[in-house]
Amino acid sequence: MEFNRIIPFLVMPLLLITVEMGALALSLPVQAAGISAFEDPTSVANPFIFILILLVFTGALLLLIKLGLKKIIAIVIAVSIFFTFVYIFSAIVYTAIGITDIALLLIFAASILATVVLYYYPEWYVIDILGILIAAGVASIFGVSLDILPVVILLIILAVYDAISVYKTKHMITLAEGVIDLKTPILFVVPKKRDYSFIRDGIGKLGEGKERSAFIMGMGDVIMPSILVVSANVFIGGYRVLGFFNLPSLGAIAGSLAGLVVLLNFVSSGRPQAGLPPLNGGTLIGFALGWGLSSFL
Repeated sequence: MEFNRIIPFLVMPLLLITVEMGALALSLPVQAAGISAFEDPTSVANPFIFILILLVFTGALLLLIKLGLKKIIAIVIAVSIFFTFVYIFSAIVYTAIGITDIALLLIFAASILATVVLYYYPEWYVIDILGILIAAGVASIFGVSLDILPVVILLIILAVYDAISVYKTKHMITLAEGVIDLKTPILFVVPKKRDYSFIRDGIGKLGEGKERSAFIMGMGDVIMPSILVVSANVFIGGYRVLGFFNLPSLGAIAGSLAGLVVLLNFVSSGRPQAGLPPLNGGTLIGFALGWGLSSFL
């Protein structure tokens, strides 16, 4: 196997586990700051609300792409990223120094700076570093906001939806290409060559048989498994490894990595692939095994 074919097998699992570890670490300040996406974590209506918002947002972006309103897409995503940073930095800063005027200033200054850097210098390593923070923060917020059953329902529905949107309707490919054309920083980029520049070279088309200059992975592909990792660690008690990690969360991490290996084998064919079926499937299986093992301890 050529070295550039091995790169994603080395880097993407590292990105995934970094996001999962980051999400677990952020779960403590997120809880301490009282940040929550849903009022009742146990409600099974929550995943359906999540899906509805996702469908509306996706539909709006696809309409804007069809109308050629790319600048509006860039603004919408930039605003979304900015407020995501606000929530993430709020959890970190409030935990560190409390709720003060200085804290508010730091939160907004850091959020503006991070958003500006992403949009005015969207080089692949900038996107990946800040992408890890975004993905870990989003996964942490939803992980502490959803109990186990709602997360399981969410992951199953999203896996089915992802498969349909990539293989049947193919609208997710259209959306991904539109986002890539704008060089919008909502994905992870793994270069194939040392001199690669996302600003200069972009990615290339996602069509079958077309060689791309870098490997890409959507943020959603690492966020969704990480939500279950956090939820398992927050809502399930029992034995803790190193006093922090429980076995269901560790099982979910191991399962997500196994699912990613399966996904990367499919991706090596060069065709666009739905990431969530193997990723969510592996995460759910690993979680179930970890939860079953924890009952014996």
